[in-house]
Amino acid sequence: MNGRHFGTRLTTDGAAFRLWAPAAKRVDLLLEKSRPLRRGDDGWFSADIPGVKAGTRYKFRIDDEIDVPDPASAFQPDDVSGPSEVIDHSTYQWRASDWRGRPWQEAVVLESHVGTFTPDGTYRAMIGKLDHLVATGITALELMPLADFAGSRNWGYDGVLWYAPDSAYGRPDDLKALIDEAHLRGLMVLLDVVYNHFGPEGNYLGRYAPGFFTEAQTPWGSAIDYRVPEVRAFAIENVLYWLREYRFDGLRLDAVHAIPEQGEISMLHDLSIAVGEFAAETGRHIHLVLENDDNSASALDAVQDPPRGKYRAQWNDDYHHAWHVLLTAEAHGYYRDYQRSPLDDIARALGSGFVYQGEASAHRGGRLRGEPSGKLTPTAFVNFLQNHDQIGNRALGDRLESHVNAAAIEGALAITLLAPMVPMLFMGEEWGSKAPFPFFCDFRGDLAEAVRNGRRKEFAAAYTKHGDEIPDPLHSSTFRSAVLDWDSRNEPPGRQRLALVKELLAIRHREIVPRLARATFGQAQAADNGLLTASWRMGDGATLGLLANLSANEIAHPQGETIGRPIWGGETGERIAPWSVYWRLEAP
Repeated sequence: MNGRHFGTRLTTDGAAFRLWAPAAKRVDLLLEKSRPLRRGDDGWFSADIPGVKAGTRYKFRIDDEIDVPDPASAFQPDDVSGPSEVIDHSTYQWRASDWRGRPWQEAVVLESHVGTFTPDGTYRAMIGKLDHLVATGITALELMPLADFAGSRNWGYDGVLWYAPDSAYGRPDDLKALIDEAHLRGLMVLLDVVYNHFGPEGNYLGRYAPGFFTEAQTPWGSAIDYRVPEVRAFAIENVLYWLREYRFDGLRLDAVHAIPEQGEISMLHDLSIAVGEFAAETGRHIHLVLENDDNSASALDAVQDPPRGKYRAQWNDDYHHAWHVLLTAEAHGYYRDYQRSPLDDIARALGSGFVYQGEASAHRGGRLRGEPSGKLTPTAFVNFLQNHDQIGNRALGDRLESHVNAAAIEGALAITLLAPMVPMLFMGEEWGSKAPFPFFCDFRGDLAEAVRNGRRKEFAAAYTKHGDEIPDPLHSSTFRSAVLDWDSRNEPPGRQRLALVKELLAIRHREIVPRLARATFGQAQAADNGLLTASWRMGDGATLGLLANLSANEIAHPQGETIGRPIWGGETGERIAPWSVYWRLEAP
């Protein structure tokens, strides 16, 4: 599946156009004039047109009834319903031509949204902030989805043209320049992709290729039918397209639990195999990460390099949820599954990966959730205290900084950034940004009202409490409020927080990262008074030890000899101050 079959390909004297439209009787290519496409086997229409060059714009006319863009369009200069543009990817001159990526254990991820990362909201504008990431200790920049979406602003999860990076942020060469400049600085660049649904506006596949969809529904629309070979190929070719033409270092697959896995071999397995073959051919480190509410430990193998059917890591929502409950005492929604003892849950996540490893989830109606994960390596988990979902899927889009004291957050960061799992920060978290990240989009008419009403229903209690304080997701001011407050970096709280994060990440790169390969889970325990202890066996045989007081009260130091060399927090006394964290390394 390494050769592209979808989309338009430039030839020596023009371009080859292809469209899979099994439900269409006739397809015409719209250039300066209309040209009929030849119908071939299995619903494919095609034509080789001489004289076509990069920059040419085109659409397809289906049965003289509707004009549609190419579903594998490389670029949409006039949004999702406009004409597609032919792009020549071979003309970009890569400067970081020798870049092969970085091993996964070196990853420190910063999740970002291109449109709100800078006031300009473009790929090019992000380049000016890359030196800040390097100086902080970030090694991987993760971009929220770029697939072309309707309107000028969106989180990205409503993409409908998977191959076309959205024009709101710049042209394809601008995205390549961002990735190129990141590679020149030693930064990996990861991309969030959505293969569980298409967005609600600008998706015309149902008219001419209804085989893309099943009768099953996801929370966001019709599920995709990957039993159909062409549909499976469309997704896997898209993965390889991002890795080959844009040189992304890896992908994070959104909500794979919403992908129906019919058939003997899952699409996710085939996708990983295809990426592994590509990585082997190119000699590159390529990392595949999942978001999977099912906590399927069997899908993960951080050691496989290149991938051979499994995935490097998973975003560990359990870790986040347990911390959020501990820090905020919130109990709504999925947080009710972590009410019994969030400190015990944090210990379990630190000691064996998932919190839910086969236990019943009250939030999910008592359904058993998860698989045992303690035999995996710690780097199979991406741990975080905040991300786009956990901030934006709140009525006000407020961050932890808005309602949790700094000492508690700094204690949580001291654990998250030095634990042997892969840490992730959300943009601005490194300096304690208070800029909200509310949900925003740019739909029109009935769809816009449906979004408004859906948010009011989802956050009914919050609307009762906050009323007009809750931002309208369709209003441009809501989008503007999410633009990162870079100036706050230079205010005293921002400078203090950023210095802390830099110091923690410097220790991580010096003391933890060189020992992460072949590290294993150890044990972790929590006490009723807030005491947390944990240890891990590192790859070089050393023991990494943690002791922390995750409470607002001073507690006595536990009995027993403290061994190893302090790497954070210094020596402990007889009493441990609130939210204090101590890390030690014992030589093998």
